[in-house]
Amino acid sequence: MTMGSTSVEAEANDHVISIWEVKKDRLESMNKRISEPPTLLSNSAGKQSCCIFRLPQSFININGKSYQPHIVSIGPYHHGEAHVKIIEEHKWRYLGSLLNRLKNTKSLGLEDFLKAVESLEIKARECFSETIHLGTDEFVELLVLDGLFIIELFRKVSGLVKFDPDDPMITMSWILPFLYRDFLKLENQIPYFVLECLFDLSKLPGEESGPTLATLALEFFNYAMQRPDEVVEKYKNHKARHLLDLVRSSLIPSDQAEPKVKARTPTHVIHSISKLRRAGIKLNAVKAESFLVVKFRHGAIEMPTITIDDFMTSFLLNCVAYEQCQSGCSKHITTYATLIDYLVSTDRDVEYLCDRNIIENNLGTDAEVTRFIKNLGKDVAFDIDLCYLSNLFNDVHDYYSCSRHVQWATFKYKYFDTPWSFISALAALILLLLTVAQTVFTIYSAV
Repeated sequence: MTMGSTSVEAEANDHVISIWEVKKDRLESMNKRISEPPTLLSNSAGKQSCCIFRLPQSFININGKSYQPHIVSIGPYHHGEAHVKIIEEHKWRYLGSLLNRLKNTKSLGLEDFLKAVESLEIKARECFSETIHLGTDEFVELLVLDGLFIIELFRKVSGLVKFDPDDPMITMSWILPFLYRDFLKLENQIPYFVLECLFDLSKLPGEESGPTLATLALEFFNYAMQRPDEVVEKYKNHKARHLLDLVRSSLIPSDQAEPKVKARTPTHVIHSISKLRRAGIKLNAVKAESFLVVKFRHGAIEMPTITIDDFMTSFLLNCVAYEQCQSGCSKHITTYATLIDYLVSTDRDVEYLCDRNIIENNLGTDAEVTRFIKNLGKDVAFDIDLCYLSNLFNDVHDYYSCSRHVQWATFKYKYFDTPWSFISALAALILLLLTVAQTVFTIYSAV
């Protein structure tokens, strides 16, 4: 063996290869995480039964606190937060008032309500997308207290039960408008079957033939929505997952169903109002049971009037959020949001919709309405081929693409859109006629 090879072998023997070992506590920690179910987006979130969602930060980044309650917490998500404690004491006052009435007529007590809701606990927990870290006692108490507060307020507003003369719910005019909005926040719901259970149990003798829970709820929110009484009456036996879903689904007409299969030809996006008008397409206000009933006939998009105010903006935002989260839910409000997002490109488009009585602006400036509309349809998942307005989108696109319509409409838009353009065109026509007449007279005189 040579000296060189001996040196190499020595270096090889001196080189120590260390083997990294996994620490036992690390293994235990990882295995524990594997076995733990998710809590922020629980396993039940993907089930059909889940219907009350904690919204992701992406929604909040766009629309701020539009999904969170202002003065009253309903359900577990915002329970105990400082800014909603203002109404918390009045929940107990309303509960006491209800129990006093029932004690004298049906011999029912608080224990009966707690036992009835406890039997629904497991089913109720599956309705929430986030794991509820409340024990059975606390969770059942929460559902009973919040549910009976809502029902008692519905009865008082409807006139079935009298308000106390000094009840701030009615004497302070700012409270009810906030309650209209807070009761329809997606993160501020309890399951509708819990409300039905409490409502049926709390009925007084003689109330069996009275208004249903759906009727009381829709009449309560109708102070903000102003729908005809006969329309509300149609939904007296309507079922829903929670109050937000009740109002949302009552706006969906039976003849405005979504297609189940995609058409062979893809659906086309429509242009803004300014471009549609240049193609001769008008927008007309019509009367209908719901603002969702939008049609295209004889070169005109027909849209019912919608009032844009603090209530409607909050309601629409939470409806779109619900449709984005709920498995198997129709996307009617999302489709409508996308439609007006297509139509509105600038403040002038909003001004035109207001002039045509399609939008009643009780929100603020045209710019504020424009900003709301653009945010309403921002970053939403939407399949244009399977929406209830897919045929309308294609019909509008086909009409817009017809060159004959575009040429004639462009001429009218250029010369007759405003009084000044009409006067200018008329003056030019008169000048042309006078020039022709003078030329003819000159030729005739020369002959």
